Amino acid sequence: MNWMRMLMMMCALFLHSALIYADPMEIFGVVQPKVRMMAPDFSLKGVDGNMRTLSSLRGKSVILHFWATWCAPCRQEMPVLHALSKELEDKNFVLLCVNVDRGNQDGVKAFMEEIKPGFNSLLDPEGDVRNAYSIRALPTSYLIGRDGKISGLIMGERDWSKAAPALFNMMQGDVKDIVE
Repeated sequence: MNWMRMLMMMCALFLHSALIYADPMEIFGVVQPKVRMMAPDFSLKGVDGNMRTLSSLRGKSVILHFWATWCAPCRQEMPVLHALSKELEDKNFVLLCVNVDRGNQDGVKAFMEEIKPGFNSLLDPEGDVRNAYSIRALPTSYLIGRDGKISGLIMGERDWSKAAPALFNMMQGDVKDIVE
């Protein structure tokens, strides 16, 4: 085997190892808290009219995703989030999308009927939940561990189909392995 081929094989092995051991939180641009705090609890009505409470999901990993119909990146993420919700439904994960449109519940319902996602968006018309989570930009997502504590913050649009599987595997692990 010549030296060039051996060098290429060593580089490929190094890159493969780097991808396996890379921190999914870092790759996905997750801001991790220094101290994990309990996620603020809330009850909101969904587009379907049913009430949902965050605390009822304790024991599951939650992606709490804030969006609006007027936010172009939010709208672009919807098909990927739809696929993600389908993929996660049997894996002890819950995708909670909170719409922050004020006074546009009919517009939100029309948008949701148009795209027919595999999840139901919750309505926060008064902005109480948005304020409790200090949402300053959209889209914004919080990663909430099975213990109900915040494990990370993601601001801005992401391609959830890329680094998300490794991120979810990490979240499913022991809560202590996520962030201490």
